[in-house]
Amino acid sequence: MEDTFKILLARFERYIKVDDQLAAALQERCHLKLFRKGELIHHADRISTQSYFILKGLARTYYVKDGIEISEYFSCENEWINSPKSFIEQTLDIYHIDTLEDTEVYCLQVRDLVYLFDHFPQMERYARLSMGSVFGHLMERITSQRFTTAREKYEHFLKVYHDIHHRIPLGMIASYLGITQSTLSRLRAER
Repeated sequence: MEDTFKILLARFERYIKVDDQLAAALQERCHLKLFRKGELIHHADRISTQSYFILKGLARTYYVKDGIEISEYFSCENEWINSPKSFIEQTLDIYHIDTLEDTEVYCLQVRDLVYLFDHFPQMERYARLSMGSVFGHLMERITSQRFTTAREKYEHFLKVYHDIHHRIPLGMIASYLGITQSTLSRLRAER
């Protein structure tokens, strides 16, 4: 079994036991793809039909308001990325996804995920448990955005993205935090 596929399996095995049949089904349905830095993975004008497991690289989910890109979250190695509402409901939503670095992914089509859910009950357990951790992260983000100072928002960002914050452009961090780039520069200087 190739090394990159072992990385994907390890992600599943954090939550469920992956037997040989499930491993074979995953290997048959997950396909490697490379996106260059700055490439758009998903456009808000399209329904999200694929989810991407990042093997190497960095991606950003964002929306555009009044012509300005607002960063919503960042995903890196060993994380899944898609436009969640669009992917789950098969409807349009507001999110775009682009790459901040050359990014190698495993791609999984929504129809293949449905097949895996239908034929491997442990996949539903995986979805439930992994989404629980995503839900927790989003609740922390909402609380941080609504009830904290700019400094506290930045400190929370550094905690959440401790491994990758240095790989994200400052303007994107500022938009994620909902502060100006000059405020972010001041906060960084005061650290």
